[in-house]
This record gives sequence, structure tokens and C-alpha cells, in this order.
Amino acid sequence: MNRNLFCWLLLCLSPVLRAQDLPDTGISGVYEVMMGVADADYARRYFAEFGFTVVDSAAFTEAQAHVLYGVPSALTAYRLQNGKVDSHGLLRLLVWAKPLGPGVGYSAPETIGSRMSVMMTSDIMRLYDIYLAARNGKEPWLPTEPVADDLFGLNKADANNFFKRPVLVRENAVYGDFFNHVFFQRYGYTIPGYGTINPAAPLKTSEFTHHDFIIKVDDMRQLDYLRTALGLQPEKEPEIDGDWLAGPRRVFLMEPGYSHWYQGFVSPNNICGKLKFFMPRGPKPDRSAHQRVGELGITLHSFYTPKLSMIYALVQRHGLSPTSIQANEFGEQCFVFKGPEGAVWQIIEKTTTRYQPVRKLEFLLVNE
Repeated sequence: MNRNLFCWLLLCLSPVLRAQDLPDTGISGVYEVMMGVADADYARRYFAEFGFTVVDSAAFTEAQAHVLYGVPSALTAYRLQNGKVDSHGLLRLLVWAKPLGPGVGYSAPETIGSRMSVMMTSDIMRLYDIYLAARNGKEPWLPTEPVADDLFGLNKADANNFFKRPVLVRENAVYGDFFNHVFFQRYGYTIPGYGTINPAAPLKTSEFTHHDFIIKVDDMRQLDYLRTALGLQPEKEPEIDGDWLAGPRRVFLMEPGYSHWYQGFVSPNNICGKLKFFMPRGPKPDRSAHQRVGELGITLHSFYTPKLSMIYALVQRHGLSPTSIQANEFGEQCFVFKGPEGAVWQIIEKTTTRYQPVRKLEFLLVNE
């Protein structure tokens, strides 16, 4: 870059466990969003607008799909990648010959069972206008108005003038029958390795950077297997946030008095591909029965690791009932299991990627 960049802050996550205390599983950040689609042509065309292109395709017989996924249906799968980033943030379209159901579908913010995938953009207001126009055209989209906030405390006390401009992130959500998005745009800073905008993307967007899960559990400690079995780093202890915070209030359209539990997890091997879990503390619709593999919409996510047998043994030790290790539709050794919060994971054996993920989180200020 030809701007005066400098490293301003290395974010300290204050984790529950230090990285050296986690099992060294070699786990990636989230590799793929895996979603059932009824119309593969429409799905490929839709995601092409965000810069995704098909890099592989494969098929399973009904018998094969039943063994790995528990779905009695033949399967055709397409793997899509955004630009050159192949280490995280990919998309796998699952075209079931006999889908099990419609999925969670168009639903209110914070509906239990909902999944949301997050992308960086360089023009969030244009995206908002596009989805608002589609909604006005009777398409089932609900875009929230973008809101700006200093999420990381990057502004100095004297930043509020023309020459020392505020450092902000602007974000919004788009809820739909087909897919749930979250978009964000940065102002005044960059994070190397966390969101790479594809110059060929018509909508000026990146790979998926992180992933939101709306869950219902008896205790947030039910997420502990993510660190003790998968080796993911918790950001910190679970915490409550809610309508008093500008971002959550707008993105989740929180009514006065609403709040939720929140906990995030990140791979020690990649700052990108984060997980964010939200558990509402008030009554919300529950469509988690339709958040099962074989239905439409986002139904599972994948990770990769060079230590598949190690993670398999840890998942077994936690009593999480994984499938046997076997080839998925792309011929990759893997297994599938479901966590106590309802999320389903496919763990793939993979040793290298062309794009090298970034492990050190840095904020670089740009006075623009």
C-alpha cells in the first residue's frame, strides 16, 4: 500500500485458556459454509455476485449420503471459493435429490436455529440499497440499516475532528429465505488476513470471515467441547450484551430490554473463520428442528486438520457420537458429528492450502 500504515494494536483476547493449554489439533478456521439448495443454477449465480466461483463438484449415491450424512438422498455438491483464498471462508452447495425439508427459512432475527455468514465489503450502503429494493419488489429479504461503531476501542480522545478521522466499522444484517448475511465495512484501519475483497466480485465482497449461530442451551459451558475437543481458542468467558450496544441492537433488531449471551471462538492457526454463538435471554421463535442436515439452508460447517485421528479420538472421548472416518463426496477423509448446541461439523483431513492463513491479529491504522 502507498499509505502511511503503522501497527497500532495487537488485540489481546484474554482467553479462558492460553494457546499452549489447548490440545494442538492443527484445526483450521471454518473452512466451508455448507448449505442445502433447491436450485443449484440460481445459487451459483447468486454467490457469483459476491465473487464465489465453483472450484470442484462431486456426487454421492443415496447409500453413500445416508452413511455419512444420515440423509436418504442422492447428493450433488459444488465447492465454491472466493478469489484466491482457499484456507477458509469457502462455500459448499448441497443439492439433495430428496430434501428433508425447507430449512429454517425466512425468520425473525435471533430465531433459534438460524445461521448467519459474514463478509467484508467496500460498499455496505450499496448492498443495503440493493436488498432494500429487492424487498420493495416483494422478495423475502429483511435488511437492517447499517450502523457504525468503534468495536475495538481504536479511537483516541482527540479523534473527533476532520484531520484525525474516526476509526469505525459499519455493519448490517440481511435476513432472507435463501440465506442470512452479515456485512461489514472498515473505516480507518485494516486487519491483514481478515477479509480479502475479491476485485472481480461485482458486489465488492470478501470470503466469509466469520459465522454466527443462534442457539439454545442449558449452559454456555456446553460449548466447551469446541476448545477441549477441537482445539479452538475461546475469546473470553461468555458475556451478556444487548440493546444498550449500538451494533447488536441494530443487527438483531433488539427491542428495549432484550439481551443475549455471547461467546466467540477462533482457531489458533487462523485469525479468520471465527465462530460467534448467541443465546437469546428472552422468548424467540425456535426453528431448530429444521436446522438438520438434508434440509435447505445452512445446515453444517467444515474444518480441516492434518490430525484427523487425534480430533476423532477427542470427539469420541466427549461422547459426541461421530460417524466413522470415511471419504466425503470429494474423496476427502472426514467424519461428521453434532454438538450439544445443535451445530453440525464435518472435520476433513487436509495438510496444506495455497493461501497461507494469518495467525497474528494486527490492526493497521489508515487515516482515510
